[in-house]
Amino acid sequence: MRRREFLTLVGGAAVALPCIATAQSSRLRRLAVVMGNPEGDPRAQVNLKALREGLRTLGWTEGKNIRIDYRLAGGGPEKARTFAKELIGTGPDVILCSSNQVTEIVRQETNSIPIVFVFVGDPVGSGFAASLERPGGNSTGFVNYENAIGGKWLQILHEIAPQVERVGFIYHPDAPPNVGFYRAAEAASPSFGIKVLPLPVRSPSEIEQGIITVVAEGQDASLIVPSHALLISSRNLITGLAIRDRLPGVYGDRSFAESGGLLSYGNNTADLFRSGASYVDRILKGETPSELPVQLPTKYEMVINLKTAKAIDLTIPASYMLQADEVIE
Repeated sequence: MRRREFLTLVGGAAVALPCIATAQSSRLRRLAVVMGNPEGDPRAQVNLKALREGLRTLGWTEGKNIRIDYRLAGGGPEKARTFAKELIGTGPDVILCSSNQVTEIVRQETNSIPIVFVFVGDPVGSGFAASLERPGGNSTGFVNYENAIGGKWLQILHEIAPQVERVGFIYHPDAPPNVGFYRAAEAASPSFGIKVLPLPVRSPSEIEQGIITVVAEGQDASLIVPSHALLISSRNLITGLAIRDRLPGVYGDRSFAESGGLLSYGNNTADLFRSGASYVDRILKGETPSELPVQLPTKYEMVINLKTAKAIDLTIPASYMLQADEVIE
């Protein structure tokens, strides 16, 4: 090759390389979101808005440098699996999912696409991470509760309704976090002199039968209901029956209080989705899930439905009214 031809070739390459790099950096990245909420759930839109806001503050704007495809998978594992396969088929760079059930299904469908989970419990016991510090594999994210919160829910119930002698603990028996919450409440029960009745459920009909069982135990009964895709999607049924049967209840997600539940104590899910945006950003910029430690909750919020308290003729202690993050009247 003659010297002039060589210099022309090298010069052309020097010009082309920045163009290629610019094209790669400006590629529209794809984020798939699979949420455990049912179709039409207003909380899903609140959470999605928080995710978008979190991404926007980090420089990711829909239609400009990122595309977000989302599905609401509440209603059963079959629906979640269908949506997971559908979104994985679009070739996303990252998948963000909520709830243990949805996260487990997404993980079964891909072991290569990075996954950020939010609003899950016991990720190590559920098999989503090898450890909190070093999750390994292709998933990491944000925890909604630690198992000990089951005892805290029982304490709250005892303090707002001291007449309660028994509590029906509704939980999904196939969800390790739900089982952990129940066991924590059961372990704490002698301290409060409350009998905890296990009510494992896998369907709305079993939920209704469980509440009938609690009521049949006699007066001074109550409910504790943690978060799970089935339970959240059945929240109107649960809170409606609780009001009908005048059962004080403590719930693990604010959507229950918004739907007529007496009191919720748990994470603000919108905050978790906003935090999830930070891990999506870091993964899109080159980090891997195995490098990002699973984050434990740092703050819980309390929502009291005063309208429901009046409906079941229960006076909420002034100390709780003062510490509530929100009171629904």
